[in-house]
Amino acid sequence: MKTVLALTYSLLLALPLAAQTGTLKVKADPGRAGVFVDGKYLGPASNFGMSRTYTVAAGEHELKLADPRYQEIVTKVTIEAGKRSVVSQKMTALPVPKPPFGTIRTHSADKYAAVYINGKYYGHNDEFDNFAQGLLLPPGQYEVRIEPASGAPVVKTVTVVANQTVVVQ
Repeated sequence: MKTVLALTYSLLLALPLAAQTGTLKVKADPGRAGVFVDGKYLGPASNFGMSRTYTVAAGEHELKLADPRYQEIVTKVTIEAGKRSVVSQKMTALPVPKPPFGTIRTHSADKYAAVYINGKYYGHNDEFDNFAQGLLLPPGQYEVRIEPASGAPVVKTVTVVANQTVVVQ
């Protein structure tokens, strides 16, 4: 009986919280675009062709889609309590940069940790974390920040040299 009462009480406590949130489904082209709500990184728009859904507080929010190869999109979205809002956006490609390039690879326990270069979002850790992957950048000095969903971010200043790889972990 105590278990049933405890479960009922827990469900009643959760109802007001559930009533104050809705979900946001983001369909972006490209799917690797980062989703930011009110400046907070939520993750990539999709993985493996599936659009992602995020729980968001009810009300009006600023939605930003960012990918270093495309123009950022910033728009307003209204989330209704208990409902799903769907946003579909196609981003406009930027001109392709010219070589020479060096490579930055990242390592983090959180595969969806946001990776920022000089304060700008470039993708998530899973895109830059193995021998066959990496972020190509022109030679120069960069501040790299890896920001996991929980825990402290890693911030390092690195020098990228043409045709060489720098690993940040």
